[in-house]
Amino acid sequence: MVRLVFIDLDDTFVAPDKTIPRDNLRILDVSAERGVQFVPCTGRSLRGVPRELLAHPTVCHAVCGGGALVYDVRSGRVVREVSIDRPLVRALYADVRGQRVAFDLFTPEGVFASRENLPLYDLVEMTEATRRMVLSRRTFVDCGTEELIERVPSICRVNVLFADERGRRATRDAVAARPGLFGASSIPMNLEVTSAEATKGTALLWLCERLGVDVADTVAFGDSENDVSMLDVAGDAVAMENASPEVRAHARHVAPRCELAGVARYLEPLLA
Repeated sequence: MVRLVFIDLDDTFVAPDKTIPRDNLRILDVSAERGVQFVPCTGRSLRGVPRELLAHPTVCHAVCGGGALVYDVRSGRVVREVSIDRPLVRALYADVRGQRVAFDLFTPEGVFASRENLPLYDLVEMTEATRRMVLSRRTFVDCGTEELIERVPSICRVNVLFADERGRRATRDAVAARPGLFGASSIPMNLEVTSAEATKGTALLWLCERLGVDVADTVAFGDSENDVSMLDVAGDAVAMENASPEVRAHARHVAPRCELAGVARYLEPLLA
């Protein structure tokens, strides 16, 4: 029996051009009829979750910031927040500030970045659709990153975008040196950093307990490194065909590619 479906967004439920395939939207209606809840589980902020999902009756909660924030979608209220200790953020930035990296701060209020880093976003290797989405979801502030770290009330996630391999290695090494941090990528040239207690997997387990749902009655879909913690704990773990072999190794099943509405095609026989 399926009661909760946890879905990564980019390249899983949402196609590479950032649109939602029609059949994926249709499976939301089927899920609502069956009393099954969909939970967007994403590195995006709540503002970045597509309106079609937030407005749908089958979506009552959203996991954002890679697991650091869980929202009650109907009220917009944060029901779980796991922030990163500010000294850890300071130390992480000190280790990477000499690299060509953008250092974005995710908070319950939104995503903030220093305007002085704006030129770096054109140097990072990503699709133009992803670049447009990233830039549209940031609030750029007229101060340096060090000052910004002190100004925001809480930091739930740090998104580091690097323009070269040297920046990637420095960022991963800095995170690995701090057991209190967890880092995973969703695109080749980024690292999403949260508290070690805030992953998509820990958010899945927390929400199941809150709703009184047996974890065995969950299905999780993902394609990237930041989905692995969720695939490892879900009752049924499904990787997209477009996922890397490393991610697929953590799944029990493989669904068709995201642009072919693989989520809908996998769920149709389960919800029939």
